[in-house]
Amino acid sequence: MESEWRGLSLPLMFPIGHNIRHCSLAELEEYFQEKGMPKFRAKQVYEWIWQKKAMHFADMTNLSKELRQQMGEQFTLPALQVDQIQVSEDGTRKFRFRTWDGHFVEGVLIPTELRLTACVSSQIGCSLNCKFCATGYIDRKRNLQFDEIYDEVVLINAECEKEYGRKLTNIVFMGMGEPLMNYPNVMKAIDMITSSEGLRMSPKRITVSTSGVSKMIKKMADDEVKFKLAVSLHSAIEEIRNEIMPFTKSFPLTELREALEYWYRKTKSKVTYEYVVWKGINDDKKSIDALVKFCKYVPCKVNLIEYNPIDDGMFQQASEEATNAYITALEKNNIVAKVRRSRGKDIDAACGQLANKS
Repeated sequence: MESEWRGLSLPLMFPIGHNIRHCSLAELEEYFQEKGMPKFRAKQVYEWIWQKKAMHFADMTNLSKELRQQMGEQFTLPALQVDQIQVSEDGTRKFRFRTWDGHFVEGVLIPTELRLTACVSSQIGCSLNCKFCATGYIDRKRNLQFDEIYDEVVLINAECEKEYGRKLTNIVFMGMGEPLMNYPNVMKAIDMITSSEGLRMSPKRITVSTSGVSKMIKKMADDEVKFKLAVSLHSAIEEIRNEIMPFTKSFPLTELREALEYWYRKTKSKVTYEYVVWKGINDDKKSIDALVKFCKYVPCKVNLIEYNPIDDGMFQQASEEATNAYITALEKNNIVAKVRRSRGKDIDAACGQLANKS
């Protein structure tokens, strides 16, 4: 085994420094066969990367030391590293991950009696500019690669097993970034998370949240995805939505409605609307009536989310009376509505607070 690599020139199919996790199993098989080694070596490596969650070539202990060293010279394995974990009074854990190129991105573990949910990021920063979200004030550095998104889940799941003795039950793409602005990497990450070659999680336990990128919602429907869809709506009145989420001028509510109707026709999967009620912005009857009307276009449910202030500016949580008025109106029209209380806001881990602060 120790002499497997000796006297063999490097094949040309991969450049030095190529990310080994961006190789398919078939490509690795071809690679090892070119080096005169048995085909099963590729499967061993592939299993280490995805099923055994190796973060370093040195972890691959059933390969010879020389083989691991040579692989390290040919390939890279740029896994995320946990830089910091903060623990909230309510048990929520915020992870700050360091990328191979020195950037930081955050993820959150939300434990409850019945669920262990990972909230993961898709971008370093965000492509959009929602005024109420801390991430929206961070310049987007780059998209996360699919294997980096996968690492978020792996590392949060490891914390689950360590602290609670059980695995993650759910994943929500509600962290930093707009998932549909990084569509190929998010889809590939979900493929690996749900694959028998990866974490084997059910896609029905995964929710992708978007601020309303209409054309990509249609593409998801065409791609026949099996996970759930959530939309950060926050207002069903065009002028208000454009004010608090300026990018939506490019994705008007008429287009969003059409995309969601298309989504439901193709997938038969209900939509979840994420909605914050703010004082003096959308806490009036006109806003309530507009939301009720919008909810009738496709089968849906509404999560009314407690606001987590990011400054002392224009956005303040509306009164409990205003929130109750929404619930009453929605339930009167047979629309399921729930109030979601914040978790982890004392460590800036709650919805809209992720901004790489420690």
